[in-house]
Amino acid sequence: MNIEKTKFIGIFEGWQDKKRVFFTKSIDGKNFFNEFCIDDYIEFNPKRSKLSAAIIKKISLVPIKENMKILYLGAAHGYTASHISNMIKNGMMFCLDFAPRVVRDLYFICEERKNMAPILGDANDPDAYKSRVEQVDLIYQDIAQKNQVEILFKNLQFLKNNGHVLLAVKSRSIDVTKRPAEIFNAVEKQLSQKLKVIDKKELDPFEKDHCFFVCQKR
Repeated sequence: MNIEKTKFIGIFEGWQDKKRVFFTKSIDGKNFFNEFCIDDYIEFNPKRSKLSAAIIKKISLVPIKENMKILYLGAAHGYTASHISNMIKNGMMFCLDFAPRVVRDLYFICEERKNMAPILGDANDPDAYKSRVEQVDLIYQDIAQKNQVEILFKNLQFLKNNGHVLLAVKSRSIDVTKRPAEIFNAVEKQLSQKLKVIDKKELDPFEKDHCFFVCQKR
């Protein structure tokens, strides 16, 4: 398989059995989730990462660059975070989650990566962890709660002017009685109050009832 660069920094692609496969290149040779790999290139699976799914769905912009600082809200076990770690190389990522069991798993990955710091905390209460987070170039949020946009707005205090947001929205967590498209349109209007919405992509069939937004702080 030939692996080539994509238009996004740190994302590579190849073809396997006529299927397009995305990769990031491990900064330390480690494959934390036993994904398919070729040398140090680790598969970035769209069934396990909403960011990868958005790339498959041809999102127009992934504003992740080397050496940038990122606040990851809802880092969970660290699958997507480990790939972003590969992308930013010598940057820094603050990885927050509220579940102790999950953060324990995340901690072991962060021990191996100098550019990842685990934080046990509730994204609804940024004052509780603001002493541990610096100003960042990008916020990545993947939190399945009813007030997903409000949580993001609370954390915009950490985002530099003209910084970017990558937001995964789960419609069923907001309102199960409404059509996902209706909820995504409402979310876009809400986001537009404080951010410029650059692009959005629904993530079916990889992630049902999810939409991925790319935004920029005004």
